[in-house]
Amino acid sequence: MKSIELQILKTLYEQDYHAWVEQTAELLQSHHWDTLDLEHLIEEVVDLGKSQQRALQSALRLVLSHLLKWKYQPEHRSRSWQVTITRERLNLDELLQESPSLRRFLNDAEWIDITYQRSRREAIVETGLSEDDFAIVCPFSVDEILDLDFYPNADQES
Repeated sequence: MKSIELQILKTLYEQDYHAWVEQTAELLQSHHWDTLDLEHLIEEVVDLGKSQQRALQSALRLVLSHLLKWKYQPEHRSRSWQVTITRERLNLDELLQESPSLRRFLNDAEWIDITYQRSRREAIVETGLSEDDFAIVCPFSVDEILDLDFYPNADQES
């Protein structure tokens, strides 16, 4: 009987993900461990971690691309850029509060560089400036990126 229930749950995963989630939660709450679709459950738990990492990278990329625009196009600085930088810094702070282990990515030079290169490319396309205009290596420290009050070249504001 248990193998039939498990097969039904595995089929449900493919056909109706939301129903699978509800059924899996019910099985977990009722301690029916032998009926769980462990293969898909493990996959989903791993994806949760990846999802948080992607959220961290997405927020970081937005902060970086806007800081680059702020630094290299001072004549176009706007309240909108400032709002985006602040919002995404707050998102970063929330993510790091909820999952402090994500901070290890901010200490990983290669991970930061990959994120910076994507941000740099985005800023190049958005500004129309040459790639030679932008620093090849991230010009901001992690502390500056996270600092709610940091804006590069703030003394040159127009």
